Amino acid sequence: MRILRAADYRVMPWKNGGGTTTEIAVSPDGAGLDEFDWRVSMARVEATGPFSTFTDIDRTLSVLEGAGILLDIAGQPTARLTTASVPLAFAGDVPTSAALIGGPITDLNVMTRRGRMAHAVERRPLSGDIRIMPRADTTLVLAVNAGFTLLTDERQSLGPLDALILERDSPELRLQPDGQGLLFVVAIDRLAANH
Repeated sequence: MRILRAADYRVMPWKNGGGTTTEIAVSPDGAGLDEFDWRVSMARVEATGPFSTFTDIDRTLSVLEGAGILLDIAGQPTARLTTASVPLAFAGDVPTSAALIGGPITDLNVMTRRGRMAHAVERRPLSGDIRIMPRADTTLVLAVNAGFTLLTDERQSLGPLDALILERDSPELRLQPDGQGLLFVVAIDRLAANH
């Protein structure tokens, strides 16, 4: 189990230069935008415009704060994404543009390399006694708007936007929320090699 602190995340420009992204975690460690297997990041979207194109990448987007965005993904009806929306999965190499609904937003962006990795993003309320069973190769847990306490022997506290990374077969995780917020559970699996 690894705890990642929001203060340590790497901030970098978008691939298309249109904004900034805050990298929460990437695999392999330190991988650039063209060679990662998977990447979890947050982006600050301050203007309407096109998304960067990522060839052979599958993406899932969730709105963390702000009024939301309208996503225009080629070949699909316009999608309205707000903080209340379920995470939206789409191909990173399809022309996509976003229009802000009412001012800047921050989004959560999960990307995996198609054919090598797969992912799923679950959005849950941060409330009550929370239990997470890590069944994927890698599970990343991120709390938004509030933190939580890990109910382990050491009882560690995580603040808002701190993240937790667990490997497959880690013991069940129990969390005690420190306030009202959202919890994102990202499951990432390596696909078996095609022979």
